[in-house]
Amino acid sequence: MHSEHNENNADQHNIPPAIRQTVMVTGGTGYVGSWVVKKLLEHGHRVRLAVRDLNNTAKFAHLQKIAEDSPGELQPFAADLLHDGAFDEAVRGADAVIHMASPFKLQVKDPHKDLIEPALQGTRNVLQAATRSGTVKKVVLTSSVVAIYGDARDMRDQGLDKFTEAHFNQTSSASHQPYSYSKVLAEKEAWKLYKNQHQWELVVMNPGFVMGPLLSPATESESITFMRNMLSGKFAIGAPDLKFALVDVRDVADAHVAGLEKPEAKGRYILVNKVVSVLEMAHIIEQLFPGRFKLPRKTAPKFLLMLVGRLFGLTPRYVKNNVGHELAFDNRRSLSELGIRYTPVEKTLHDMVISLQELGLIPA
Repeated sequence: MHSEHNENNADQHNIPPAIRQTVMVTGGTGYVGSWVVKKLLEHGHRVRLAVRDLNNTAKFAHLQKIAEDSPGELQPFAADLLHDGAFDEAVRGADAVIHMASPFKLQVKDPHKDLIEPALQGTRNVLQAATRSGTVKKVVLTSSVVAIYGDARDMRDQGLDKFTEAHFNQTSSASHQPYSYSKVLAEKEAWKLYKNQHQWELVVMNPGFVMGPLLSPATESESITFMRNMLSGKFAIGAPDLKFALVDVRDVADAHVAGLEKPEAKGRYILVNKVVSVLEMAHIIEQLFPGRFKLPRKTAPKFLLMLVGRLFGLTPRYVKNNVGHELAFDNRRSLSELGIRYTPVEKTLHDMVISLQELGLIPA
């Protein structure tokens, strides 16, 4: 199923024949990262895969299998995000770097230790290694739309009708939305490091809430946790009135590869297909799989979420600033400059459910 989609995708996205590049990739075993590596291999690139432990082959076995059937090459390297100089060997002689590794956890005990420091330190270590290499010409960084905005109400508060690449998150902090705060700090650090050198171009991807099929059952992601919660009936009493800027994981991967291959790609790119509510997602899944899952049929009242929100990891401040607020993004740069044609939301959700079943993450 996947390979057939990818061939169609390659034609559909009108991808030019790639000039073979040596690309050092961090975070390549993750949910988004696995798809990016898959696309790079299919385009014939040499991928240097930075992993924490070379002996933990289960973490990247799915990528080695993809590499065997692709024109590209995969070479795993041991490198720890938090160790200065750890990426020097992996990046030596490379043409480009794709830096995707960053902790994605919404509930943490110590935001500084668990989110902020790793995101900042990792960005510094990887980008400084790119500069020291003397050969890297382009860095593609995975940021997020949460580096553009903190809470949905920011749009109204700032008098905007939609967020664009010109906006930066001004409302998150270590105590409120620490994950979002870690993303905006890491991206700003990347722009600072970029301005202090003249060797490589920086391309930043700002994807929304990434959904779609998984390539490995070992993948951890808040998107997967959310979908498993929804399908298992966790929101059955009522869906929070939250809007998500949805984007297909395969489109995010295509955008990263386009950002790498297109010489004119530069700056930030919002990667969002459509803003949908939790209830709209539930309705789509119900239509695709009638009666199969315990899905919410109505919206939970805001006051109730204020009371029980903590059960879902939602603080009262988060509920107040996000529940019931509109959200909109301008994705035109990704369409015109990267040539992305977004996958329909129905296909994204369908393929995600099927893949969760196939990988044994939800009952078939």
